[in-house]
Amino acid sequence: MIAVLGSLFTIAIPFFLSYYQAAAVKSTAQQVVALFNQARELAIQTNSTNGVCVRLPSNTQMRFIQGGCGGTVWVGAGTDAAGNFNLPAGFTLGPATDVVFDYLGAAQPAVNYTLTKTIGGTALTIRVAVSGQVKVGSP
Repeated sequence: MIAVLGSLFTIAIPFFLSYYQAAAVKSTAQQVVALFNQARELAIQTNSTNGVCVRLPSNTQMRFIQGGCGGTVWVGAGTDAAGNFNLPAGFTLGPATDVVFDYLGAAQPAVNYTLTKTIGGTALTIRVAVSGQVKVGSP
């Protein structure tokens, strides 16, 4: 009986770990999508002709810049004193391409970002479309 249970655990643990890794990446991807959508909503609310720029100052941080990419860094809920949102520990986001949401919620340019879990290398793509829609896809 103990040998059977040991065999079941030996088989089940790798499946559980794989599921756990995938769930962690999916959860973080949804957080990043929420940040992009927050920037889009800020652009619509402020009705700025230059929009809100989303910039990655590093592969573990994101910031919003009001008035386009040359404007003022937005500091608010969830940011540090410099206006950076920190990604959860153990995740990176790239490429470091700026995307600007205009007052209608559209985005320029369309960008595919890759969110990667640094341990294990599990990755998901976060797609920002020209329409402004942000969604999670496969790498």
